This record gives sequence, C-alpha cells and structure tokens, in this order.
Amino acid sequence: MASKGPASETAGVKPMAIAGRLVRERERLFGMTDAERAWRKQWLKDQILAPHEPVHVPQYHQELTNPIRRFYQWPLNKLWEKLTPALGHYRAYTIRFWAGKGLMTLTALYLGFYYFKYNQNDWTRKGGWRVIESRKAVVPGDPGYPAVSDRTKPADYASRGFKESPI
Repeated sequence: MASKGPASETAGVKPMAIAGRLVRERERLFGMTDAERAWRKQWLKDQILAPHEPVHVPQYHQELTNPIRRFYQWPLNKLWEKLTPALGHYRAYTIRFWAGKGLMTLTALYLGFYYFKYNQNDWTRKGGWRVIESRKAVVPGDPGYPAVSDRTKPADYASRGFKESPI
C-alpha cells in the first residue's frame, strides 16, 4: 500500500461511506433487516441539523488563519459585516468576494502599466521590455508603393532611442 503522506485527508486510510450500502435506493429495495431499518432510521434522523446550526465560532476562524492573512482580509470583512444586515449573508459575501478580485485586477493592471511605461528597453539600460514595431505592409496597387525604408544609414538600425536622446 502506497503511503499518502501528511497531506492526505485520510492519512493513508481508505475512505469509506458512512451511509453504508443502504445509501443507494436499489440496495434498500432488495430488502432490509429490522436492524438495518433501525440503523437507517437513526442515520436519517442524524442528518437533520439543529435550529441553531451551523454554529459560527469567531475564534475558530482566528485559529485557522495566520495574522498576515487576517490583516489583509480585515477591510473587506468590515465591509461584509456592514452590508450583511441590509443585503443578506449571500449577497454581501458575493460583493465582498468580487470587490477583492476587482481590486486585485485593478492593482495588477496598474502595476503592469507602470512597468511598461517606465521600464522600457532603450540605450540607457540593459533590461526592460523591448517593443519592436513592424513596418506597415505595402503591396502593389496600394498608395505609397514601393515603400522605402526610413532607415538609410547603418546607425539607424538598433539605435534603441540613442539618436532621439537630448544628450
């Protein structure tokens, strides 16, 4: 038997259905003994939750999440708490969820824009993104055919903005 390791939910033990074979209707139609019938009745009764369930225990969440995660979740959790009485649990949580994803997307877009704007590859630096624009395709019959290259000297190729610099 292969070891599942510490990450396994069952710690290497084969999982089993707690409902037993009587979870399937076909098995129940084959016939049940009085003991199986009593067990099934008790099992169905155990599936009914008490009126106060599910129980929310704030300390449980605090024990499961680390302090850094609780710190960055705090603003959206406060928003969720304020919206819950007005909108209900599900709608408030949906707004909290999508507000967080929207803020992350907006931050990623802003950081990407900033990076591409201020970290261009030019003659002053070795790194950065280099954007090369292709010339417009001109075929016979188009106005401006034949299109002559604006690069006339060898220094025009791969200048990386050196010729346009004010230095």
